[in-house]
Amino acid sequence: MAETSQPVVPAPQYRENTAKSRDGILFAVISVVLILVGAGVALSPVIGLPGPLVAVGVVVGLVGLGLLFGLTMVAPNEAQVVQLFGRYVGSIRTDGLRWVNPFTLRKGISTRIRNHETSVMKVNDASGSPIEIAAVIVWQVEDTARASFEVDDFVEFVSIQTEAAVRHIAGHYPYDSYDTDTSRSLRGSADLITEELSKEVGERVEAAGVKIVESRFTHLAYASEIAQAMLQRQQASALIAARQEIVEGAVGMVDRALARLSAENVVELDEERKAAMVSNLLVVLCSDRPASPVVNTGTLYQ
Repeated sequence: MAETSQPVVPAPQYRENTAKSRDGILFAVISVVLILVGAGVALSPVIGLPGPLVAVGVVVGLVGLGLLFGLTMVAPNEAQVVQLFGRYVGSIRTDGLRWVNPFTLRKGISTRIRNHETSVMKVNDASGSPIEIAAVIVWQVEDTARASFEVDDFVEFVSIQTEAAVRHIAGHYPYDSYDTDTSRSLRGSADLITEELSKEVGERVEAAGVKIVESRFTHLAYASEIAQAMLQRQQASALIAARQEIVEGAVGMVDRALARLSAENVVELDEERKAAMVSNLLVVLCSDRPASPVVNTGTLYQ
């Protein structure tokens, strides 16, 4: 006989709701009054009152004392998660002295904005080069119920998920882009990539009721074993780019010089002399050292 599979019951998904609470100052006054009245009645045999009032006084005093256990202090930007016999009944976000059921258990959770800075991690970028990277995440507890009951420790959860997201993002992009200006790189497109990092971390920590405010890279460098080689590559790329600018400018200057000489009829040059003039001008303009002029005392053709 085949066994029928039992349906899987999903775990409850907790969401924050507001717990019922009252003004704590009012209940504090009531508690003090009940304790004083109870104490006075309990001492009634001393002043000659009937003995049964002693029990009433004790009960009244105990009620007043019990009410004091329902007082809870809520600081600004803090929430009190309230449980009754292990069951979540709500959260209190109203700051000040509040009063709830004395039989409930309260746990404070800070809803202030916090920073988490990862350690410097060594990962491989998209091109396989080892790099060192670290980031800071600005986050805040948005749902106190999920932060309390969906994960064991929401602070540690945010820390681990942030490091995992940083490693994942770093492996999808190269440290620097040398091919095209449109491709993204960790160094050249830091703002766009940190926005993507914030989105990914936010999706990872959503189960803990945490909201990501922003993220930034705090450290980004090549690993020490390839730093010198990559520095030489960057210097070579910068030198090539500078040479391209110099050559483009030199060609434009030579073209304008020849055009002006021809337009103003300063001197007539054949094609061979023009080629020699262009060559000399390009050498002078593109050289990285001062040119040493040679004075020709003869004609152009000597």
